[in-house]
Amino acid sequence: MQIRDQLYIDGRWAPPSGRQHIEVTSASTEETIGRIPDGDDTDVDRAVRAARAALETWSATPPAERAGFLAKIQEGLKARTEEIGRTIAQEVGMQVKLATRIQAGVPAFTFGMYAGLLPSFAFEERVGNSLVLREPAGVAGCITPWNYPLHQIAAKVAPALAAGCTVVLKPSEVAPLNAFILAEIVHAAGLPPGAFNLVTGRGSSAGEALVRHPDVDMISFTGSTRAGRRIGEVCAQSVKRAALELGGKAAAVILEDAELAAAVKATVNACFLNSGQTCNAHTRMLVPQSPYQEAARLAVEAAGGFTVGDPFAESTKLGPLVSRAQRDRVQAYIRKGIEEGAQLLCGGPGAPEGLEKGWYVRPTVFGRVDPRSTIAQEEIFGPVLSIIVYEDENDAVRIANDTIYGLAGAVWSANEERALRVARRLRAGQVDVNGGAFNLQAPFGGFKQSGRGRELGRFGLEEFLEYKSLQFKLERKP
Repeated sequence: MQIRDQLYIDGRWAPPSGRQHIEVTSASTEETIGRIPDGDDTDVDRAVRAARAALETWSATPPAERAGFLAKIQEGLKARTEEIGRTIAQEVGMQVKLATRIQAGVPAFTFGMYAGLLPSFAFEERVGNSLVLREPAGVAGCITPWNYPLHQIAAKVAPALAAGCTVVLKPSEVAPLNAFILAEIVHAAGLPPGAFNLVTGRGSSAGEALVRHPDVDMISFTGSTRAGRRIGEVCAQSVKRAALELGGKAAAVILEDAELAAAVKATVNACFLNSGQTCNAHTRMLVPQSPYQEAARLAVEAAGGFTVGDPFAESTKLGPLVSRAQRDRVQAYIRKGIEEGAQLLCGGPGAPEGLEKGWYVRPTVFGRVDPRSTIAQEEIFGPVLSIIVYEDENDAVRIANDTIYGLAGAVWSANEERALRVARRLRAGQVDVNGGAFNLQAPFGGFKQSGRGRELGRFGLEEFLEYKSLQFKLERKP
């Protein structure tokens, strides 16, 4: 059991102001695996003051030196890859080998990416008689979710530090243990005191205090659309910058000329990754009427290959959900789908056989789902796929765009030019064309209520920068 009874503030481990703590439980065993401080507004204030005091020095540190610190953090993450993978497999429930590759490997890559990007990034340029500067936004409050906990932390902390911002991190209290490992690595890398601070606690207390704090210049948040709306409201009161990466309801549009077997298998994989706890999961599969029966058969077959079980077992492909609350939420959506008349093709309510302990859900596929029904409109965040039938290409685009979300999508066609044409019509921040792989150097973020702002690559760095223009008087020629 990991007992973390201190916060990381101003370059040192410090006791919290109060004695309250939060227990961290295993997603697969329901047992307590750790304990963290339940930080409050006093702790947040200490961290923000430390970040504010460090800002002048850190922002003036040459980009090449900042890159060196990020490279050290990358090496520290690499050295503890196995530990991080096992920790997150316990917290979140992702199968341990997959967690080691994704949940531990991607954050290390992200810190390295920004270390490599900094030396060539143009922090200033001439535009006519102006010198345009890109300067750090200031103190950045980073609030992160539990589904890809360290990846989301890295996607904020790495570019913020690269930009010259100082950081106060408030990770999810559901999966926070990995954040303490990062803090240890940051400390070992020798960052100036106050450049990075870690305060754990609940969103309603520590998170709210961070968003409200007058000395925080911007908030970068990833989480639910509901919480994002609340953060946007609070930030608007002081005109504070807010970058929001929120929910999604991605549609995979399979056109009639697509290779059906490959498209269906990839869509199911993209829906069930991390037990469906992925904001850009392809949870709606849109198919024409004629191949519907075959598509449904292939989807059920693919879902049957997702062996549910202990995330530390070799045979497991689908682990538990992160918590009892999340499990109950997904089960309620499955029951809602049945009530609203969708065809239950496989899975359904109730725990998988032999898995009464742990927050497990049966991989579920619904057929002939009404595109306006609850399970086709709302983010479920579990291993639940909805197959929707469309009439023609225009109808497919209409259905794909007809939700409040616009984070991700996919298009499948034997004709790449046609696929590209349809992809351009989807109102989403990322669209995979014929199985295109996720690109960490491309911008990640959404349209509509999926948020605003972008993460990753140089686009994520620019989120933490402000523009300043210096005008010079031009000499008049004789």
